[in-house]
Amino acid sequence: MITIISGTNRPNSNTLKVARYYLKTLQQQEQEAQVFSLESLPDRLIASDLYGSRSAEFEPIQEMVAQTEKFLFIIPEYNGSFPGVLKTFIDACEFPVSFYNKKAALTGISSGKYGNIRGIDHFSGICGYLHLNVLPLRLHIPAIKYELNEEGDFFKEDTLKFTNDQISKLIKF
Repeated sequence: MITIISGTNRPNSNTLKVARYYLKTLQQQEQEAQVFSLESLPDRLIASDLYGSRSAEFEPIQEMVAQTEKFLFIIPEYNGSFPGVLKTFIDACEFPVSFYNKKAALTGISSGKYGNIRGIDHFSGICGYLHLNVLPLRLHIPAIKYELNEEGDFFKEDTLKFTNDQISKLIKF
């Protein structure tokens, strides 16, 4: 199972649109995949699910993460890095069962021109600490609002080439 993490809790985000694009593309290749949006995290996550405690609302999320074999993180740029809610989500997940020796692909997006290069680099360091093996092909998609069509699909030739390449490599990874 591949779980695509939409790395922000911002409603109606481009991050979620990109995650849904990846889901559709993986399903077209007959891959078992699902999207988890950080919008679905419990409202009281910081108070109820950190430091070893688990709320009833977080238990199915933890189970989903534990069952996942591969992750695909879609990570928007927030203040030159990645959203704090993504780090909080990682911190709330049980160690080592959640990420240890599993595999992940990383895709950074931004409204600016660098595609969250620094945020992906920062998140890669966390993945290394967790022993989460990262696919070497890390994508950086800048100017995201110009990359998606009305249906929420990528349409530019280079973006299609690189996302398809990343998906193929993740499947084989």
